[in-house]
Amino acid sequence: MTYKEEFIEFLIKCNALKFGEFELKSGRIAPYFINTGMFDTGLKIKKLGTFYAKAIQEHFSGDFDGIYGPAYKGIPLCICAAMALSDMGMDKGYVFNRKEAKTYADKSLVVGMPLTSETRLILVDDVITSGKAIRESLEILKSCNHPKVSGIIISVNRQEKGKTDKNALKEVEETLCIPIQSIVTITDIKKFLHNKEINGKIILDDPMLAKINAYLKEYGAG
Repeated sequence: MTYKEEFIEFLIKCNALKFGEFELKSGRIAPYFINTGMFDTGLKIKKLGTFYAKAIQEHFSGDFDGIYGPAYKGIPLCICAAMALSDMGMDKGYVFNRKEAKTYADKSLVVGMPLTSETRLILVDDVITSGKAIRESLEILKSCNHPKVSGIIISVNRQEKGKTDKNALKEVEETLCIPIQSIVTITDIKKFLHNKEINGKIILDDPMLAKINAYLKEYGAG
């Protein structure tokens, strides 16, 4: 089993991937929902870090200096990814931003590794919709010696349209000029889970697959 397939199974077992009917922030009614807040124990977050680390290694090799996580969800992600990378023989730094600047002692906007204009970072986050949080992070980093963000890794690429007919991630990628990769895509999820039995239960049957395909026909973008 590949790490991508292991991750999809992990999503199901953690109840982080659900099928049904869910209203998204965009107002769309989706037949599936991803809640990365379900990785709520030490074992789960440790395992999650290994999937991020494997995706980082696959897409960016070791050509970077540290992992950046935007507060708040990105904080545990950058730490667990850095820990997992160290287990894989890559000891990299980690850094995350403060939501509010301190007015005493260390007044830096970020916590973690020192940053210079030569520092190369991989940004990790759970999902990306409009890219607003990413833009905010880039503005913060500009004021912290302007390190280079070499790439972005998220958990799942929903492969949906953004403001245009383009894939929402592609829109953000082109606007920011930063490559964005995901651990898995909704296509990966469909292919692996269709009629697959996990813990004695079929997770994605034919009727649910038909609903997902209909949703993607309307909102999808490869």
